[in-house]
Amino acid sequence: LSFKQQITLFLACIFGGLYFLGVFRQRRPGEPPLDKGWIPWLGHILEFRRDTAKFIQRMRQKHGDIFTVQLGGVYVTFLQDHLSFKQFIKESRENIYFTTFSKMILRVFGYESAFNYTSINQEIYRQHLTGHRMHMMTESIVRNLQKLMLHNLGSAAKQKTWTEGELFNYCCNIVFRAGYLTLFGNASSKTEGDEEKANTKDRIESEALLHEFHKYDQLFPDLVYGVLPPSGRKEAFRLKSHFWDALSMKKIKSKDNISGWIWDMYNVRRQRGMSESMLNRLMFVLLFASQSNTRPVSFWLLLYLMKDPIAMEALKKEVDMVLKESGQEVQPGGPPVNVTYEMLMKTPVLDSAVEETLRLVAAPILTRSVLQDMTLKMADGREFFIRKGDRMSVFPYVAIHVDPEIHPDPYTFKYDRFLTPEGTKKTDFYQGGKKVEYYSMPWGYGVSKCPGRFFAINEIKLFVFLMFVYFDFELINSGEKIPQINLTRWGLGAMQPDTDVKFHYRLRH
Repeated sequence: LSFKQQITLFLACIFGGLYFLGVFRQRRPGEPPLDKGWIPWLGHILEFRRDTAKFIQRMRQKHGDIFTVQLGGVYVTFLQDHLSFKQFIKESRENIYFTTFSKMILRVFGYESAFNYTSINQEIYRQHLTGHRMHMMTESIVRNLQKLMLHNLGSAAKQKTWTEGELFNYCCNIVFRAGYLTLFGNASSKTEGDEEKANTKDRIESEALLHEFHKYDQLFPDLVYGVLPPSGRKEAFRLKSHFWDALSMKKIKSKDNISGWIWDMYNVRRQRGMSESMLNRLMFVLLFASQSNTRPVSFWLLLYLMKDPIAMEALKKEVDMVLKESGQEVQPGGPPVNVTYEMLMKTPVLDSAVEETLRLVAAPILTRSVLQDMTLKMADGREFFIRKGDRMSVFPYVAIHVDPEIHPDPYTFKYDRFLTPEGTKKTDFYQGGKKVEYYSMPWGYGVSKCPGRFFAINEIKLFVFLMFVYFDFELINSGEKIPQINLTRWGLGAMQPDTDVKFHYRLRH
């Protein structure tokens, strides 16, 4: 190359690099306000990761209810006007779509598929996680919860003495393991020799799996955002390999009571030629998706209740009434109670407490890929041009959940916030005299709304219901402050505490 050609190539590389870093992007007429940040390519990613809610609130105050920011080389337009969510939700799939973004998340688990299973998955979810089969799933969850909750109480059970523990650890231990056993089955008493040996194997295996799950869960936020150091990536791969093996259908097939949901998700892909290794990776995706949020939500719900004596009494009264109406009572040494799906449909106070907890701690960022240039029409008549290749997101936590006009005193847990004076479910919320359509969005929206939400809510409700059935429980320190949230979890579902709290429990009967 001549000197002139070398200079030309050098300048081309420089300008190409600057273009890649986003230096040249400018706001075009009709586009939302653009805020690229002061670091090329990275943009605002560091502040965004440090405290997402605080960052979104700052951008909203600066730019209004719609703005575009640069986050690690990606331009994301945040829509924070909840009145315009409906237009966004109904936007054509030709313009914005969830699948492209969801595939990126699935790759975190090492799972990829050349075939789009969205519609098939929705049908499988409908068949197994709603209706009659949810009744069957409820029976299985109750059975596994009781095996874990009532095991090894020993002398404490006879003397009704207090057993101490850490609340988040306890909730993770019971809820995760019961959920895992419900979905992936129990050890066979025929294979193990008898039922007690099978139960022992379930406890040992589920405890070991929880230990590894916790390690992966700690790495997950940095894994999603691609900021894990080499040592962290190596550990993440080791953990994924462990789960791919532990959840392989080669091992799961030997168990009893495998959920129909797991079977169908497996079989429909196997019939289409998916490899066993990829199917094993899918099993890990299903475990993580079903259990990552139920554990922290259960923790926050019990903590909020223990901090509110009136709420505790209201829940205890409701649970005792429902149990009595079913013709059951707990007796020392007696059989376990049979909590049915129909019984859970008679708990409006518990329903409200669960929904209030989700309002306070569920903070997903709902993101779509922009497939082609489009115009977004706002509820107030404004129109904004959105570029192909960008992403669009809404963050309901800031836009709705903690809006004081929609939910007065928004950072305070009010167990009856979602109850009418008549004791039924409240769905009428207002802002500025206008009824709000989207007053709580913990599970997303539209066709991509979490299809496993009914299973998750069922699991949380059953766990809390059984806690009230069997135990008295309270904080060891009644003045214990509610812990701060772990800021690294913003946008990834239910928030987790940055510290645990001590509590104790004892049998009621």
